[in-house]
Amino acid sequence: MTQQAPPLDPVVDARRREMAAEHLLFGAIRFLAQRHPELLDELENSLGHLWDRSEGTARDDEAVREIARKFIRSLRAEG
Repeated sequence: MTQQAPPLDPVVDARRREMAAEHLLFGAIRFLAQRHPELLDELENSLGHLWDRSEGTARDDEAVREIARKFIRSLRAEG
């Protein structure tokens, strides 16, 4: 196991954690959806409850939902 240098930038560190979490979650959903195809329908039907944590003019709930839709479309295409 190699030792990594401490992150120079907390934003870079946060983005790396986000990328790792996305990879693991996407893989887990793919695994489950192959065995339970209805999972993708359930996730898609839940998107109305998804919202952006940002405040003020930066908040865009629909943009967050569209990212989720792209993930779901990608998973469907793989199936």
